[in-house]
Amino acid sequence: MTKAKQQLSNTQSKANQLPKIVSLFSGAGGLDHGFKSAGFKLSAAFDISPAAIETHKRNFRGATATAGDLIALGPRGVASIVKKAIDAGSRIGIIGGPPCQGFSRANTTATASDPRNQLPKLYIEIVQELQRHFDVEFVVFENVLGMRDKKHSAAYQSLLSGLRALGFDITEKELCALDFGVPQTRRRIVLSAIRTDLAVKPVRPRRKKGATTVREAIGALPQPKFFSRDLTEKDIPHHPNHWTMNPISPRFQMKAASHGGRCFKQLTWQKPSPTIAFGHREIYVHPNGKRRLSILEAMLLQGFPRTFVLKGNLSEQVEQVSNAVPPPLAKSLASAIRRSLGE
Repeated sequence: MTKAKQQLSNTQSKANQLPKIVSLFSGAGGLDHGFKSAGFKLSAAFDISPAAIETHKRNFRGATATAGDLIALGPRGVASIVKKAIDAGSRIGIIGGPPCQGFSRANTTATASDPRNQLPKLYIEIVQELQRHFDVEFVVFENVLGMRDKKHSAAYQSLLSGLRALGFDITEKELCALDFGVPQTRRRIVLSAIRTDLAVKPVRPRRKKGATTVREAIGALPQPKFFSRDLTEKDIPHHPNHWTMNPISPRFQMKAASHGGRCFKQLTWQKPSPTIAFGHREIYVHPNGKRRLSILEAMLLQGFPRTFVLKGNLSEQVEQVSNAVPPPLAKSLASAIRRSLGE
Protein backbone atom coordinates (compact mmCIF):
# COMPACT_ATOMS: atom_id res chain seq x y z
CA MET A 1 0.00 0.00 0.00
CA THR A 2 1.34 3.43 -0.97
CA LYS A 3 1.89 6.10 1.68
CA ALA A 4 -1.01 8.19 0.29
CA LYS A 5 -3.40 5.23 0.40
CA GLN A 6 -2.28 4.39 3.94
CA GLN A 7 -2.95 7.96 5.07
CA LEU A 8 -6.40 7.85 3.45
CA SER A 9 -7.12 4.52 5.13
CA ASN A 10 -6.03 5.89 8.51
CA THR A 11 -8.23 8.98 8.05
CA GLN A 12 -11.26 6.86 7.13
CA SER A 13 -10.60 4.57 10.11
CA LYS A 14 -10.53 7.52 12.53
CA ALA A 15 -13.74 8.93 11.00
CA ASN A 16 -15.46 5.59 11.55
CA GLN A 17 -14.45 5.68 15.23
CA LEU A 18 -15.74 9.21 15.86
CA PRO A 19 -19.41 10.04 16.46
CA LYS A 20 -21.33 10.31 13.20
CA ILE A 21 -22.78 13.73 12.40
CA VAL A 22 -26.45 14.65 12.08
CA SER A 23 -26.85 18.17 10.69
CA LEU A 24 -30.09 20.09 11.33
CA PHE A 25 -30.87 23.28 9.34
CA SER A 26 -27.77 22.39 7.33
CA GLY A 27 -28.07 24.99 4.57
CA ALA A 28 -25.18 24.72 2.13
CA GLY A 29 -23.12 22.85 4.72
CA GLY A 30 -20.49 25.28 6.00
CA LEU A 31 -20.66 23.80 9.49
CA ASP A 32 -20.80 20.31 7.99
CA HIS A 33 -17.69 20.95 5.88
CA GLY A 34 -15.74 21.99 8.97
CA PHE A 35 -16.66 18.81 10.82
CA LYS A 36 -15.82 16.67 7.81
CA SER A 37 -12.45 18.41 7.50
CA ALA A 38 -11.78 17.64 11.18
CA GLY A 39 -12.30 13.92 10.56
CA PHE A 40 -15.96 13.36 11.37
CA LYS A 41 -18.27 11.41 9.06
CA LEU A 42 -21.33 13.33 7.93
CA SER A 43 -24.23 10.87 7.87
CA ALA A 44 -27.52 12.80 7.74
CA ALA A 45 -28.54 16.38 6.95
CA PHE A 46 -31.85 18.25 6.89
CA ASP A 47 -32.89 21.61 5.43
CA ILE A 48 -36.15 23.13 4.23
CA SER A 49 -34.53 24.44 1.02
CA PRO A 50 -34.41 21.96 -1.90
CA ALA A 51 -31.59 24.00 -3.46
CA ALA A 52 -29.50 23.76 -0.28
CA ILE A 53 -30.04 20.00 -0.22
CA GLU A 54 -28.93 19.77 -3.87
CA THR A 55 -25.80 21.66 -2.83
CA HIS A 56 -25.33 19.22 0.04
CA LYS A 57 -25.66 16.20 -2.22
CA ARG A 58 -23.13 17.66 -4.64
CA ASN A 59 -20.48 18.31 -1.98
CA PHE A 60 -21.12 15.59 0.63
CA ARG A 61 -21.56 12.37 -1.28
CA GLY A 62 -22.58 9.44 0.89
CA ALA A 63 -24.62 11.43 3.40
CA THR A 64 -28.40 11.13 3.52
CA ALA A 65 -29.64 14.67 2.75
CA THR A 66 -33.35 15.39 3.20
CA ALA A 67 -35.27 18.44 1.99
CA GLY A 68 -38.10 19.01 4.43
CA ASP A 69 -39.61 21.29 7.04
CA LEU A 70 -38.40 20.09 10.44
CA ILE A 71 -41.57 21.47 12.03
CA ALA A 72 -43.66 19.26 9.76
CA LEU A 73 -41.36 16.25 10.16
CA GLY A 74 -41.24 16.62 13.92
CA PRO A 75 -38.76 14.83 16.20
CA ARG A 76 -40.10 11.36 15.36
CA GLY A 77 -39.97 12.02 11.64
CA VAL A 78 -36.36 13.18 11.90
CA ALA A 79 -35.45 10.13 13.98
CA SER A 80 -37.01 7.74 11.49
CA ILE A 81 -34.89 9.17 8.67
CA VAL A 82 -31.70 9.20 10.76
CA LYS A 83 -32.25 5.54 11.70
CA LYS A 84 -32.10 4.65 8.01
CA ALA A 85 -28.70 6.36 7.71
CA ILE A 86 -27.12 5.36 11.04
CA ASP A 87 -27.40 2.13 13.00
CA ALA A 88 -29.46 2.48 16.19
CA GLY A 89 -27.26 2.79 19.26
CA SER A 90 -24.39 4.44 17.35
CA ARG A 91 -22.44 7.38 18.70
CA ILE A 92 -23.60 10.63 17.10
CA GLY A 93 -23.12 14.39 17.30
CA ILE A 94 -25.85 16.86 16.35
CA ILE A 95 -24.92 20.19 14.76
CA GLY A 96 -26.83 23.12 13.29
CA GLY A 97 -28.15 26.63 13.49
CA PRO A 98 -31.86 27.39 13.02
CA PRO A 99 -32.77 30.35 10.75
CA CYS A 100 -31.68 33.47 12.61
CA GLN A 101 -33.89 36.23 11.14
CA GLY A 102 -36.18 36.24 14.17
CA PHE A 103 -33.22 36.99 16.47
CA SER A 104 -31.19 39.20 14.13
CA ARG A 105 -30.42 42.76 15.23
CA ALA A 106 -30.61 43.73 11.56
CA ASN A 107 -34.29 42.83 11.70
CA THR A 108 -35.58 45.96 13.40
CA THR A 109 -39.12 44.55 13.61
CA ALA A 110 -38.01 41.35 15.38
CA THR A 111 -40.11 40.40 18.40
CA ALA A 112 -39.97 37.63 20.95
CA SER A 113 -43.20 36.22 19.46
CA ASP A 114 -41.68 35.63 16.00
CA PRO A 115 -42.62 32.02 15.06
CA ARG A 116 -39.02 31.35 13.97
CA ASN A 117 -37.95 31.84 17.59
CA GLN A 118 -39.63 28.53 18.43
CA LEU A 119 -37.07 26.62 16.37
CA PRO A 120 -34.54 26.32 19.24
CA LYS A 121 -37.27 24.57 21.26
CA LEU A 122 -37.79 22.17 18.34
CA TYR A 123 -34.03 21.65 18.21
CA ILE A 124 -34.06 20.49 21.86
CA GLU A 125 -37.02 18.20 21.20
CA ILE A 126 -35.19 16.58 18.27
CA VAL A 127 -32.07 16.06 20.40
CA GLN A 128 -34.21 14.44 23.09
CA GLU A 129 -35.88 12.11 20.57
CA LEU A 130 -32.54 11.11 19.03
CA GLN A 131 -31.24 10.29 22.52
CA ARG A 132 -33.86 7.52 22.63
CA HIS A 133 -32.24 5.79 19.65
CA PHE A 134 -28.59 6.85 19.63
CA ASP A 135 -25.68 7.67 21.92
CA VAL A 136 -25.71 11.46 21.53
CA GLU A 137 -22.28 12.63 22.67
CA PHE A 138 -22.40 16.31 21.74
CA VAL A 139 -24.61 19.06 20.35
CA VAL A 140 -23.53 22.26 18.55
CA PHE A 141 -25.89 25.22 18.18
CA GLU A 142 -24.92 28.36 16.21
CA ASN A 143 -26.85 31.61 15.92
CA VAL A 144 -26.62 35.42 15.77
CA LEU A 145 -25.55 37.59 18.72
CA GLY A 146 -29.04 39.04 18.97
CA MET A 147 -30.29 35.77 20.41
CA ARG A 148 -28.81 36.87 23.75
CA ASP A 149 -30.58 40.24 23.70
CA LYS A 150 -33.01 41.01 26.49
CA LYS A 151 -36.14 40.62 24.36
CA HIS A 152 -35.06 37.08 23.40
CA SER A 153 -33.63 36.07 26.80
CA ALA A 154 -36.48 33.68 27.59
CA ALA A 155 -35.85 31.65 24.41
CA TYR A 156 -32.10 31.68 24.97
CA GLN A 157 -32.28 30.63 28.61
CA SER A 158 -34.78 27.92 27.69
CA LEU A 159 -32.26 26.57 25.17
CA LEU A 160 -29.49 26.48 27.79
CA SER A 161 -31.66 24.87 30.46
CA GLY A 162 -33.00 22.38 27.92
CA LEU A 163 -29.52 21.18 26.97
CA ARG A 164 -28.48 20.93 30.61
CA ALA A 165 -31.62 18.93 31.43
CA LEU A 166 -30.64 16.45 28.72
CA GLY A 167 -27.28 15.89 30.42
CA PHE A 168 -24.86 18.21 28.63
CA ASP A 169 -22.13 20.56 29.84
CA ILE A 170 -22.22 23.76 27.79
CA THR A 171 -19.36 25.93 26.55
CA GLU A 172 -20.71 29.26 25.33
CA LYS A 173 -18.51 31.26 22.93
CA GLU A 174 -18.81 34.40 20.85
CA LEU A 175 -16.66 33.65 17.81
CA CYS A 176 -15.50 35.96 15.02
CA ALA A 177 -14.66 34.49 11.61
CA LEU A 178 -11.66 36.84 11.30
CA ASP A 179 -9.93 34.96 14.13
CA PHE A 180 -10.02 31.74 12.11
CA GLY A 181 -8.40 32.78 8.85
CA VAL A 182 -11.62 34.09 7.24
CA PRO A 183 -11.47 37.71 5.97
CA GLN A 184 -14.84 38.64 7.43
CA THR A 185 -15.95 40.33 10.65
CA ARG A 186 -18.80 37.88 11.17
CA ARG A 187 -19.58 37.31 14.86
CA ARG A 188 -21.84 34.53 16.10
CA ILE A 189 -22.84 32.72 19.29
CA VAL A 190 -21.81 29.06 19.39
CA LEU A 191 -22.97 26.66 22.09
CA SER A 192 -20.95 23.46 22.35
CA ALA A 193 -22.69 20.94 24.59
CA ILE A 194 -20.70 17.83 25.54
CA ARG A 195 -22.38 15.01 27.43
CA THR A 196 -21.52 15.49 31.10
CA ASP A 197 -19.92 12.08 31.61
CA LEU A 198 -17.68 12.50 28.53
CA ALA A 199 -16.34 16.05 28.72
CA VAL A 200 -12.59 15.92 29.34
CA LYS A 201 -12.10 19.69 28.99
CA PRO A 202 -14.07 22.76 27.87
CA VAL A 203 -14.46 23.34 24.13
CA ARG A 204 -11.86 25.95 23.15
CA PRO A 205 -11.46 26.52 19.39
CA ARG A 206 -7.94 27.52 18.46
CA ARG A 207 -7.43 30.62 16.37
CA LYS A 208 -5.99 30.16 12.88
CA LYS A 209 -3.99 32.43 10.61
CA GLY A 210 -5.23 33.16 7.12
CA ALA A 211 -6.45 35.88 4.82
CA THR A 212 -7.41 39.12 6.58
CA THR A 213 -8.39 41.36 3.65
CA VAL A 214 -10.79 41.24 0.73
CA ARG A 215 -7.87 41.53 -1.71
CA GLU A 216 -6.15 38.42 -0.32
CA ALA A 217 -9.29 36.39 -0.83
CA ILE A 218 -10.60 37.56 -4.20
CA GLY A 219 -8.12 40.06 -5.69
CA ALA A 220 -6.76 37.67 -8.33
CA LEU A 221 -10.11 36.47 -9.71
CA PRO A 222 -11.09 37.22 -13.33
CA GLN A 223 -14.26 39.12 -14.20
CA PRO A 224 -17.41 37.07 -13.47
CA LYS A 225 -20.20 36.22 -15.85
CA PHE A 226 -23.38 38.28 -15.56
CA PHE A 227 -26.78 36.69 -15.08
CA SER A 228 -28.94 35.82 -18.09
CA ARG A 229 -31.92 33.50 -18.34
CA ASP A 230 -30.07 30.97 -20.50
CA LEU A 231 -26.82 30.98 -18.46
CA THR A 232 -25.59 27.48 -17.50
CA GLU A 233 -22.60 26.15 -15.56
CA LYS A 234 -20.88 25.38 -18.87
CA ASP A 235 -20.98 29.10 -19.71
CA ILE A 236 -18.95 29.97 -16.60
CA PRO A 237 -15.44 28.61 -17.20
CA HIS A 238 -13.62 29.77 -14.07
CA HIS A 239 -16.05 28.28 -11.51
CA PRO A 240 -19.78 27.40 -11.68
CA ASN A 241 -20.56 30.05 -9.05
CA HIS A 242 -18.50 32.91 -10.51
CA TRP A 243 -21.55 34.86 -11.66
CA THR A 244 -23.48 37.86 -10.45
CA MET A 245 -26.36 40.21 -11.29
CA ASN A 246 -26.20 42.68 -14.13
CA PRO A 247 -25.29 46.11 -12.66
CA ILE A 248 -28.29 47.94 -14.12
CA SER A 249 -29.05 50.23 -11.17
CA PRO A 250 -28.41 53.94 -11.80
CA ARG A 251 -26.38 53.84 -8.60
CA PHE A 252 -23.75 51.81 -10.46
CA GLN A 253 -23.95 53.86 -13.63
CA MET A 254 -23.37 57.04 -11.62
CA LYS A 255 -20.67 55.32 -9.55
CA ALA A 256 -22.58 56.38 -6.46
CA ALA A 257 -22.40 52.98 -4.81
CA SER A 258 -19.31 53.81 -2.83
CA HIS A 259 -19.66 53.07 0.87
CA GLY A 260 -23.20 54.41 1.09
CA GLY A 261 -26.36 52.79 2.41
CA ARG A 262 -26.93 49.22 3.40
CA CYS A 263 -28.05 47.98 -0.02
CA PHE A 264 -25.09 49.57 -1.79
CA LYS A 265 -22.38 49.01 0.77
CA GLN A 266 -19.07 48.70 -1.05
CA LEU A 267 -16.25 46.51 0.23
CA THR A 268 -12.71 47.84 0.67
CA TRP A 269 -9.71 45.95 -0.71
CA GLN A 270 -7.49 46.43 2.34
CA LYS A 271 -10.08 45.52 4.97
CA PRO A 272 -12.01 42.37 5.84
CA SER A 273 -15.58 42.06 4.64
CA PRO A 274 -18.53 42.57 6.97
CA THR A 275 -21.02 39.68 7.21
CA ILE A 276 -21.12 38.78 3.57
CA ALA A 277 -24.74 39.16 2.49
CA PHE A 278 -28.27 39.68 3.67
CA GLY A 279 -31.59 38.53 2.27
CA HIS A 280 -32.40 37.55 -1.29
CA ARG A 281 -29.95 39.05 -3.80
CA GLU A 282 -28.73 41.69 -1.32
CA ILE A 283 -25.06 40.92 -1.69
CA TYR A 284 -22.40 43.59 -1.18
CA VAL A 285 -20.76 45.72 -3.85
CA HIS A 286 -17.35 44.71 -5.23
CA PRO A 287 -14.47 47.02 -4.25
CA ASN A 288 -14.36 48.40 -7.80
CA GLY A 289 -17.84 49.90 -7.22
CA LYS A 290 -19.14 48.75 -10.63
CA ARG A 291 -21.03 45.58 -9.69
CA ARG A 292 -22.01 43.33 -6.81
CA LEU A 293 -19.84 40.44 -5.69
CA SER A 294 -20.11 37.18 -7.57
CA ILE A 295 -21.36 34.15 -5.67
CA LEU A 296 -17.84 32.65 -5.80
CA GLU A 297 -16.33 35.84 -4.36
CA ALA A 298 -18.83 35.70 -1.50
CA MET A 299 -17.99 32.02 -0.95
CA LEU A 300 -14.25 32.73 -0.77
CA LEU A 301 -14.88 35.57 1.67
CA GLN A 302 -16.78 32.99 3.76
CA GLY A 303 -13.80 30.62 3.70
CA PHE A 304 -15.29 27.98 1.39
CA PRO A 305 -12.72 26.05 -0.69
CA ARG A 306 -12.72 26.57 -4.45
CA THR A 307 -13.78 22.94 -4.91
CA PHE A 308 -17.16 23.68 -3.28
CA VAL A 309 -20.13 24.34 -5.59
CA LEU A 310 -23.50 25.87 -4.71
CA LYS A 311 -26.67 24.78 -6.56
CA GLY A 312 -29.90 26.67 -7.20
CA ASN A 313 -30.82 30.00 -8.76
CA LEU A 314 -29.09 33.27 -7.94
CA SER A 315 -31.33 34.15 -4.98
CA GLU A 316 -31.00 30.63 -3.56
CA GLN A 317 -27.22 30.75 -3.86
CA VAL A 318 -27.05 34.17 -2.17
CA GLU A 319 -29.21 32.85 0.66
CA GLN A 320 -27.03 29.77 1.09
CA VAL A 321 -23.74 31.63 1.19
CA SER A 322 -25.04 34.35 3.51
CA ASN A 323 -26.46 31.85 6.03
CA ALA A 324 -23.43 29.55 6.09
CA VAL A 325 -21.01 29.07 8.96
CA PRO A 326 -17.48 29.78 7.64
CA PRO A 327 -15.88 26.33 7.17
CA PRO A 328 -12.47 27.22 8.72
CA LEU A 329 -14.21 28.41 11.90
CA ALA A 330 -16.32 25.24 11.87
CA LYS A 331 -13.18 23.09 11.51
CA SER A 332 -11.54 24.72 14.54
CA LEU A 333 -14.73 24.17 16.50
CA ALA A 334 -14.93 20.51 15.44
CA SER A 335 -11.28 19.96 16.37
CA ALA A 336 -11.94 21.52 19.78
CA ILE A 337 -14.82 19.11 20.32
CA ARG A 338 -12.55 16.19 19.47
CA ARG A 339 -10.10 17.38 22.11
CA SER A 340 -12.91 17.82 24.62
CA LEU A 341 -13.95 14.22 24.02
CA GLY A 342 -10.37 13.03 24.34
CA GLU A 343 -10.30 11.84 20.73
